[in-house]
Amino acid sequence: MRILVVEDEVPLADAIARGLRREGMAVDVAYDGETGHEKSTVTRYDVVVLDRDLPGMSGDELCKEILSSGALTRVMMLTASAGVDDRVAGLSLGADDYLAKPFAFPELVARVRALARRATPATPPLLTARDVELDPARRTVRRAGQPVELTRKEFGVLEVLLAAKGSVVSSEELLERVWDENADPFTTTVRVTVMTLRKKLGEPGIIDTVVGSGYRVPTAGFPEDGPR
Repeated sequence: MRILVVEDEVPLADAIARGLRREGMAVDVAYDGETGHEKSTVTRYDVVVLDRDLPGMSGDELCKEILSSGALTRVMMLTASAGVDDRVAGLSLGADDYLAKPFAFPELVARVRALARRATPATPPLLTARDVELDPARRTVRRAGQPVELTRKEFGVLEVLLAAKGSVVSSEELLERVWDENADPFTTTVRVTVMTLRKKLGEPGIIDTVVGSGYRVPTAGFPEDGPR
């Protein structure tokens, strides 16, 4: 999932981003409302974690802009104000959730995951292809009943491919959905990650290369011998 954190307290913004990345999420950061608005217009985010009290373009204004764009992005408001009136005001703006500072990080993670599920079409509890089974909630992968240890990026790539239900996913889309804005679009990052993922999943392979287009996991049968 792709997350945008908009928070003007730099240490807090960076700490949230580091923590969410450890949870396997691709996270971008903006330290003011204007930058947050610019990023949200060029990238499709599942969730924006948005400080309400921003200088310049306020969190309230940015929330309205995101909603008016018609995007499926979900907004979580962060604020130092914990009063009921403040929470009601934030939710009345159209925010999907509201969390007062200071907060417990595990609660933030749980809420972000819940919002991200609402930002994308519903997926089954388990994603499967033949004898490969991925559990998004438990962050586990099994093949033929045996656990497969994957890195966060390998897991993310496999999750996106399985969720595509046989459709081709381009390298550019994988880079956008699994990495973040710091990823160099001209590197071989995606190709190398797919290569190591294939090795860990073993034979017979389930990931097809569609030359010139990207990758896919067929919904039926194993891929024919071909480009890898």
